[in-house]
Amino acid sequence: MFTSQEVLGVTHWTPDLFSFVLTRPDGFKFHSGQFVMLNMPEKDGFQPKPRAYSITSPDYAETLEFLSIVAPDGQLTTRMQHIEPGDHVLLGSKPTGTLVHSALEPGRNLFLLGTGTGLAPWLSIARDINTYGDEDLGIERKFDNVYLCHGVRFVRELVYREFLERDIFNEELLGDIVQGRLHYYPSVTREDFIRTGRLTDLITSGQMFRELGLNQTQFNPETDRVMICGSIPVNHALKAICLAHGLKEGSTHRPGTFVAERAFVEAHA
Repeated sequence: MFTSQEVLGVTHWTPDLFSFVLTRPDGFKFHSGQFVMLNMPEKDGFQPKPRAYSITSPDYAETLEFLSIVAPDGQLTTRMQHIEPGDHVLLGSKPTGTLVHSALEPGRNLFLLGTGTGLAPWLSIARDINTYGDEDLGIERKFDNVYLCHGVRFVRELVYREFLERDIFNEELLGDIVQGRLHYYPSVTREDFIRTGRLTDLITSGQMFRELGLNQTQFNPETDRVMICGSIPVNHALKAICLAHGLKEGSTHRPGTFVAERAFVEAHA
């Protein structure tokens, strides 16, 4: 079942990357990190197939935000890229997914590993107070530190970079909670940047841990928890690393020490 939601805003980051904000219907509930199906209304007798989109806004937000790539010859995204405020997008009624807090055991460090638009669920989780916990608000402390690691091909694809480096720390209430606990770690593979290399290589070489100031060369099953979201090859590679480091895959039914959003990737294939 889908409901028609109004487009409130659109941001074009690059010719192939854009984000948009929709109205949030009454009673629409989700957990930060989940995805939902989106579609465009029928036009000229044709309607694209719905696709899965991670919600980038946290679960308490009054609106729903999404990040999208323009897929070559994609029936949905090539049309969706032209939406403007006042247009309408069809929103599915059942958010789902395994990139949620309940799929992981409590730990000291939470690593959010994403490539490309795999950043989307991390924007939701990074802005969720429940990710960090706060004694003053009566929210149990689950993770001491959150490391948001985003890999892209070109610098221009580091969308939300200014927000993650600066603006999030100025947000009311949330800013004080994430200060000193949220750490942004971007990397680029195809042009010069402060850091170059694939996330997989940065992890296996130990460079990521060194640059984050951690006294370790690989994931520690006792203290580290990992979430993965990217293309199918990237997901498989990162999952293999986690297993090699002794982490166990979790789910919403059986929490573990790492989790990958398999359904989200397959839905985008």
